[in-house]
Amino acid sequence: MTKTYLAQRVATLKPSGIRKFFDIVATMKDVISLGIGEPDFVTPEPITRAGLESLHRGETHYTSNSGLLELRQSLAAHLQRRYGVSYDPGSEIVVTVGVSEALYLALTAVLNPGEEVLIPTPCFVAYQPEVILAGGTPVEIPSRVEDNFQPNLESLRRAVTPRTKAILIGYPNNPTGAVASRETLLEVLKIAEEHDLVVISDEIYDRLVYGQEHVSFAALPGAHERTITLGGFSKDYAMTGWRIGYAAAPADMLTGLLRIHQYTIMSAPTTAQAAALEALHSGESHVEEMVAEYDRRRKLIIGGLNRLGLPTFEPLGAFYAFPKIAVTGLDDEAFAQMLLEEEKVAVIPGSAFGVGGEGFVRCSYATAYEKIEEALFRIERFMHRHG
Repeated sequence: MTKTYLAQRVATLKPSGIRKFFDIVATMKDVISLGIGEPDFVTPEPITRAGLESLHRGETHYTSNSGLLELRQSLAAHLQRRYGVSYDPGSEIVVTVGVSEALYLALTAVLNPGEEVLIPTPCFVAYQPEVILAGGTPVEIPSRVEDNFQPNLESLRRAVTPRTKAILIGYPNNPTGAVASRETLLEVLKIAEEHDLVVISDEIYDRLVYGQEHVSFAALPGAHERTITLGGFSKDYAMTGWRIGYAAAPADMLTGLLRIHQYTIMSAPTTAQAAALEALHSGESHVEEMVAEYDRRRKLIIGGLNRLGLPTFEPLGAFYAFPKIAVTGLDDEAFAQMLLEEEKVAVIPGSAFGVGGEGFVRCSYATAYEKIEEALFRIERFMHRHG
């Protein structure tokens, strides 16, 4: 028997269901990808220029562990202005390497070995593995399309045990595009208060909402003291490759996140921080333009999928459609595999996103309008054979 040197919690992690399809796509030509959760826009020019100017000024050294103070001050002002939530930039915000690091910091800081985290699913593929890597136990709470993919409050309440430490939510949601209502979030808060739980709120898609306003969890009455807010620049400002995000929390919790950040990262990239600062100063018009274009694509793909007999929940946030593919008689893995092989259209099986995603596929509309039109044409051919 070959000895393994990997820790058990690492060796037993499931491979990413998204990565599997990306690896296949990389070997094929003429594929239209509706799989990648990344804006097809390039970073707006003023933001890129700010990063370049930072380099030319010789700003190639570490910043404060917490990040540039001016950036943290601008983030605090931004969160106060948009959502009415107040953070001290000196002690309650840390700038991170994307929201991925912020999630890692939050879970590692609050979890003791074996403590449980309640996670409404379907959800971003990293949530459950990150809980495991932090030494915790993920507990999936499936939501239903019939309930507009809002967290199932009754199941959430029943799932609380003496070992439950936190609730991890992500709205606007990846992969469903659902936006949690204020009423639902207030009920989640009530459960957290009743059982003295931490709430980790991933709000990376906060600006990508259609026809409504995003509700920041920490802004709810009484929520601030128990909430870790995760946010970033990747989706809103088309800055995925810059790897810049943040975590905001009361000082006593933020201290824990910062301590881990100091030992694992030191500081987020200096150039990216300069670009992020410019994004907050001048990026609003660019965000509005991108949101308008996403909305145009959203209407195209939702209408097209429904017309083809694939019932599709209307997403009100992010840039994903989540059609139900039961009419084909295929499960979501087979549907995605065959659609890629036969029509060179890449989508992601819903089961990759946890319990409740089975029988759906995720289609990203963060790609050109014309490519979505062509993808729908190819899916129609596929449906004629399998629908």
